[in-house]
Amino acid sequence: MFVPGETVLVAVSGGPDSICLLYSLYHLRRLFRIRLQVFHFDHRLRPDSCEDVVYVERICDRLRLPFHLIVAEDRPPRGESKEAWAHMRRRIAAMYLMSDVDAAKIATAHTQDDQAETMLMAALTGAGLSRLAGIDPRTGPFIRPLIDVSRADVESFCRALHLRPRRDPTNTDPTYALRNAIRLRGLPALERATSRGVREPLARTAALLREDANELTRQMSAVWDDVFEQTEDGARLHVARLTTLTGPIASRLVSQAVFRCGVQPSAETIDGILDLAAGRPGRRRAFFALNAVRDREYVSLSRSSPESRV
Repeated sequence: MFVPGETVLVAVSGGPDSICLLYSLYHLRRLFRIRLQVFHFDHRLRPDSCEDVVYVERICDRLRLPFHLIVAEDRPPRGESKEAWAHMRRRIAAMYLMSDVDAAKIATAHTQDDQAETMLMAALTGAGLSRLAGIDPRTGPFIRPLIDVSRADVESFCRALHLRPRRDPTNTDPTYALRNAIRLRGLPALERATSRGVREPLARTAALLREDANELTRQMSAVWDDVFEQTEDGARLHVARLTTLTGPIASRLVSQAVFRCGVQPSAETIDGILDLAAGRPGRRRAFFALNAVRDREYVSLSRSSPESRV
């Protein structure tokens, strides 16, 4: 994950996972010969989120590491998952900052428990292979050094170093998000029913599925430049070339194109864009934060509101 001499931007929320990640990399930085900078994204979804900012900044002062803060200027659109919105905004902000500080990697604190939760979420929501494959240890500039570490080990690490991470109260509310329900009720119930641990086997299964998903992504990448074209306000997809692709390849390509427009891809959005491509010119569709228009040769994609950053 690391190349000597690189600058690594560490995403730190202030919770146990990200504090464990930060201190682990801090103590290993000379061994890996890497430089660290810290990034915190204030999504402003909780009244006390500013306290997280103060906490992370104090840790950076103590460790003498550069601290960067980006604050969300907008709010999740009505009907959109707050978790998905915050995740997308954080990723986009991190990529902007990575360029600004000349970092080579962005380290996030996903754990083995996150891997198991992600796979179960995908199964329960009817997602495809890419989601069932879970979280890739490395995706572009994003790396997940703790992906094989259990959350129990993370908590033990923090106790051993006498660290006191921040606790997000929304993480203990099973009605707030599907992930919380799986974490707090689903996984413990499965372990009680089977009398065995399920997190590690689920993570192993995700790793096996990821090999198949990566092969399909490789095939999609081979035709990417023939179909996708960046535009000033978004992107456009060449209809004749897109519609000759097999379903799995076409879906992956559209998903990546939507992400390049700064919007979290969803099954509804992907299916809608593919439907436009297969239909007659002149049609248009509006999705969350994304407009799609079909003309004679292309499906053009554009955000319905400009991206905000500070």
